Amino acid sequence: MQSALCLGETMAVLSPSPLASLETAELFQCSVGGAESNVAMGLAALGVPTHWLSRLGDDAFGRRILRTLREHQVGVSGVQLDPERPTGLYLKAPADDGSGSEMLYYRRGSAASAMSPSLLDSPAASELLRSVGLIHFSGITAALSGSCLELCEELVSAPREGRIVSFDLNWRPSLWQGRNHRVLRELANRADIVLLGLDEAESAFGSRDEQELREILPAPQTLVLKNSEHSTVSLCRSGGRQEVPALAVELVEPVGAGDAFAAGYLSGLLLGLDERAKLRRGHLAAACTLTVPGDRGPLPPAAELEALLNCEEADWLATSVSATGIDSPALTGQAVR
Repeated sequence: MQSALCLGETMAVLSPSPLASLETAELFQCSVGGAESNVAMGLAALGVPTHWLSRLGDDAFGRRILRTLREHQVGVSGVQLDPERPTGLYLKAPADDGSGSEMLYYRRGSAASAMSPSLLDSPAASELLRSVGLIHFSGITAALSGSCLELCEELVSAPREGRIVSFDLNWRPSLWQGRNHRVLRELANRADIVLLGLDEAESAFGSRDEQELREILPAPQTLVLKNSEHSTVSLCRSGGRQEVPALAVELVEPVGAGDAFAAGYLSGLLLGLDERAKLRRGHLAAACTLTVPGDRGPLPPAAELEALLNCEEADWLATSVSATGIDSPALTGQAVR
């Protein structure tokens, strides 16, 4: 199987434990979080040889991130450690209205914000770029700094040499305040695979209409349009269209679901699956993540996964996912995890 390279910032994450406000919490749990590293760990869990490329502070948080990625079987040979700039940090706390988690970011001046095209020139990174079949990054990276934008532009303009470039819009309006977010359109249009939510597309590109989005982004081989909990549509440049309904899910926390979908879909791409199976794989990965408090939920065992990818439409529509497992006629009615 071809390998993958995910590029972007990963930060240390502090969460009050037990769940409490930041004002009153006395204990905090520490984990790691970042869109591209979430995708990298998801791909690795799905059996894809995967590497993550970025910059970290030469500090305890940076070393923790490296250890976590290694534990998830993600290669980190190209990661650079910065002795002067820190690893980014964000706090994840319950929202006051109980609707989920509130994210407070402390990433300005981070080691990752100093990424530039020179990151790709190191011997380790150059070797990775020559060997992988897929490069994945997101609009978050482009928003971190001018040099990070230049890095993203280099990724989409470099000769493909058989590689596929995947771009997840990951629209974060707060990161684009005072900056020209129109560059996202150019980055997306120069990628091969583009993943974006319709709500994101409306904010970033001014439309959520399929035909208009295909006109705005005519070059990519495939646009994957996610309509929240309803369905996902794949639009191929050749004119093909595939739609797969989302699964019924007992929601625990929404964080990480988009990254899980990307990992599921892209793993299907590297496995050579058809478009319906890729989308179903993405939905299953996202659904399993929605039912856990962390950023990544485990997929079912291989046999159950295969049954769900190939089941009849009626069985797919009758499938539900909860914290206790997956219930589907395709699995003889028994919940599995």
